[in-house]
Amino acid sequence: MRPRIYLDNAATTPLDPRVAELMKDVMDRCFGNPSSTHAFGREARTVVERARKSIAEWLGVAPGEIIFTSGGTEADNMALRTCVRSGDIRHIVTSPVEHHAVLHTVEELAQRDRIKLTLLPVDSEGRPDLKALEKVLQTSGERTLVSLMHANNELGTMIDLEEVGHLVHHYGACFHSDTVQTIGHYSLNLHRLPIDYACASAHKFHGPKGVGFLYLRGELAHRGPLLTGGSQERNMRAGTENVYGIAGMAKALELAMSEREHHERHVRGLKNLAIRLIKQHIPDAEFNGDISENSLYTVLNVLLPEFPDADMLLFRLDIEGLAVSGGSACSSGSLKGSHVIEALGKPAGRPAVRISFSRMNTASEVEQAVLLLKKVVHLKNQPQAL
Repeated sequence: MRPRIYLDNAATTPLDPRVAELMKDVMDRCFGNPSSTHAFGREARTVVERARKSIAEWLGVAPGEIIFTSGGTEADNMALRTCVRSGDIRHIVTSPVEHHAVLHTVEELAQRDRIKLTLLPVDSEGRPDLKALEKVLQTSGERTLVSLMHANNELGTMIDLEEVGHLVHHYGACFHSDTVQTIGHYSLNLHRLPIDYACASAHKFHGPKGVGFLYLRGELAHRGPLLTGGSQERNMRAGTENVYGIAGMAKALELAMSEREHHERHVRGLKNLAIRLIKQHIPDAEFNGDISENSLYTVLNVLLPEFPDADMLLFRLDIEGLAVSGGSACSSGSLKGSHVIEALGKPAGRPAVRISFSRMNTASEVEQAVLLLKKVVHLKNQPQAL
């Protein structure tokens, strides 16, 4: 049986064995509730607060500005919903290529809470139109929140957080960015950036699933909790903290950031190799989004030529032993095409695959993946040696 190749790291990354080892140690010795005042609880509270301090130091923020959540989706929801619930925000500006954790949330807020919702146009690479954004901010008569993701999870196209944030703040608006695909992969000092809310999910940088965090600039904490029932997380998120997950997330971020430059060179090399080989072996293929050195180095979206049974592409690749995605993993199983690709105005009928890389992938895997992709789109009946 041939080994399987995993190139769907934008959906989730393998757990780093060093993270698993730390989590096992915490599970074995620390079972107390971190809200309890006895020694068992204090021990658990120490684990949580040390993790919070470590994460805050890597991001250049205060520990009190890190709120632990169940992941990026909850963090996005917390930022958006608490802004509206507080009565402070009555207008949200975003783009049609955002993750559904943002798009579905703002659509519901627009319908249920009757806030004004503006979707910015995007260019052919999925980048929001900043001139259009400025016009909206100039004419908005209500307190506004702008939500634009740092790096698109399907395309790899990135925005300049500093440029966008300064524009947003110039007009007195708040800036939220879904940074789930970039925290752990880029060196971000959030205090130095003009950003009010940022989100992270541990399993995107070789940490455990089911845990993440929201960064919120200190003065925004008064907007109140998303979940009620207890005073955990500075009264921002009720519920007993996921002690083992939080410890694992802090360790994963420490490893990701301390080894970042080495891993970035490796992963960027894999992406560039994939681009070169796809151009060579599938010349009719195109690339969705930005593929320059300024793009997210972990993601590559390929628009394939039309071929019979294209709707079975991912299934057939899986049979061949290659795991990739047709878009966001959150849409797996859906018969509807990617809302991101649709927003780019690409012609219908051509299938797209998202290939996403991690530090645990090899050049050999990328080479074999391209040959399998070539085989499945029927350019050749059998893969050939490179």
